[in-house]
Amino acid sequence: MTTSLNADLSQPLPQPQTAFDRRLAAMILDPRDLPFLHLILGCLAVAALGVGLFFSGPWVWYLAPLYWAVVFLGFEDRFILMLHCTSHRQLFRPEHRRLNHVIPWVIGPFFGETPETYFVHHMGMHHPENNLADDLSSTMKYRRDRLSHWLHYLFSFLSVGPALLAVYHWRKHNKKMLQRMLAGELSFYAVVGVLLACNWRATLVVFVIPVLLVRTLMMAGNWAQHAFVDASDPANPYKNSLTCINTRYNRRCFNDGYHIHHHVKPRCHWTEYPTEFESNKDEYGRQDAIVFDGIDFFQVWALLMAGQWKSLAKRFVQLPGAPVRDEAAVIAFLQSRVAPIAPSGSAVAQ
Repeated sequence: MTTSLNADLSQPLPQPQTAFDRRLAAMILDPRDLPFLHLILGCLAVAALGVGLFFSGPWVWYLAPLYWAVVFLGFEDRFILMLHCTSHRQLFRPEHRRLNHVIPWVIGPFFGETPETYFVHHMGMHHPENNLADDLSSTMKYRRDRLSHWLHYLFSFLSVGPALLAVYHWRKHNKKMLQRMLAGELSFYAVVGVLLACNWRATLVVFVIPVLLVRTLMMAGNWAQHAFVDASDPANPYKNSLTCINTRYNRRCFNDGYHIHHHVKPRCHWTEYPTEFESNKDEYGRQDAIVFDGIDFFQVWALLMAGQWKSLAKRFVQLPGAPVRDEAAVIAFLQSRVAPIAPSGSAVAQ
């Protein structure tokens, strides 16, 4: 169990540093989102590299590892969280509103995101359903420390996830959401089909393989974010989500680790999460929320899959007002939260 200082609090508030920055900041609704514009420019440069692979001839397979290294090690995580933040809060001012389409439609396909599908899934389905039974990405019915259960979860999403999402919005009479998703998915696969006929090697490298990898990573992240669910109160964000503090991931990816408050207040600006957590620790403790220090969601997922309960317990934060637990008690507490949960909210017997 840990009580170290939360370095997430030391992040400086984004400020325009140059005349160019000031011109960029004038285009957006919140100047604190200036890092997104810098990231957009970087992602467009990466997309240009992707286009270049279509003209690389037989060198494409040799260049692919370098291209993927740039995409996945340099930009992917930050791009996904920029997409996340700008799905909740529009980026550009009304006079520049058409530029809001650049992230999902122009950049997204080069980073494994089919246009509009993320928005329709996350905003139109995941947040309203809150990991409960009607959430298509709900973790509740699974044993959340079992690799076999996660593989079932993953392959279900990869094989029928988009189709089920379309059916979900059709049943909910969410016509606009359904239209957005179909427009994005069908456009993407139509273009990919044409490109496969022109240059199948580059198309696999730039578009097809990234979609599979990114959807796999996102399912691992969502699994960890909603791995520890209280069967007696599964709709409570403090008890169906977790928060990860004091991580490089937060400082790199716009404080994405503060997932509990993200479900409490989805429109909270990303710069405000660390201060909110520090100011409301007593509420987190009263709710007996699960908070980890120094590890991110993907590390939580890996430790769960490996059964490394002691490692998780060492990163568990003892919150003020929460029951005081030794290592054995923390492990028992965490294990109690990963059992499958029936739609009624009761734990399933193992």
